[in-house]
Amino acid sequence: MHIVICVKQVPNPEIPPGKFRIDSAAKCAAPPEGIPPVINPFDEQAVEVALRIKEQQPDTKITVISMGPASVKDVVKHGLAMGADEGVILEDKAFDGSDGFGTAHILTKAIEKIGQYDLILCGRQAADWDVGQVGSLIAENLDLPIVTRAQKIECSGNKLAVEHVIMDGYEVVEIPMPALITVSNEVGQPRLPTGMGIIKANRAKVPTWTAQDIGADVSKIGPNAARIEILDIFVPTRDGKCEILEGESVAEAIDKLAMRLREEKII
Repeated sequence: MHIVICVKQVPNPEIPPGKFRIDSAAKCAAPPEGIPPVINPFDEQAVEVALRIKEQQPDTKITVISMGPASVKDVVKHGLAMGADEGVILEDKAFDGSDGFGTAHILTKAIEKIGQYDLILCGRQAADWDVGQVGSLIAENLDLPIVTRAQKIECSGNKLAVEHVIMDGYEVVEIPMPALITVSNEVGQPRLPTGMGIIKANRAKVPTWTAQDIGADVSKIGPNAARIEILDIFVPTRDGKCEILEGESVAEAIDKLAMRLREEKII
């Protein structure tokens, strides 16, 4: 069995609020000084799911792929340190500025280059933009069945039983392989890389593929192909004020409060 996992590098969600900055010109969050980005938590949980499957089926191979600048090597290596078998980095200036549709096209072409696969795993969404569309777009591009927001996956022959998270619990969905599944945080805490895993990951040679290597259609990637336009990005501000209403008695104060709330159309 071959599992391919798409992972993304995101700003560390644990950064102190005081270090969070917005780059208004680039319309994105500015990387905080001294705090390196990390693997998207949902994607890390997708790696955990793949490793649980491998524990049940030891002949399983796990490949981790990531698109971005040279620093995405760290998140691929993190997946390898957890226990994945191989990794691929997708790096090219032509990829810069791609929206979810462009990113899905790039990952789709990379998966096609990898070749045979049985299962593709993605996090349910990225912790930076929270859009949650890339996994579904990859499934559409590859014409695969998909289950989103999975909390558990069990393999039986060429079929998967997937626990799909819903509002008040979960439902079990059975789908054939190959398939794509997006993993939710209900999976639980992912394992920590072992010391030996970190050593092996640091020694591993991870290939880097460009747009030409994967045969990407340059008309479908980059800022010119983006279907989503970001008009503005900003940190919301909150303006609080207090008004004290007094009365000769508690009842009078309550009446004044009720009238004031009605003026503000709160009641």
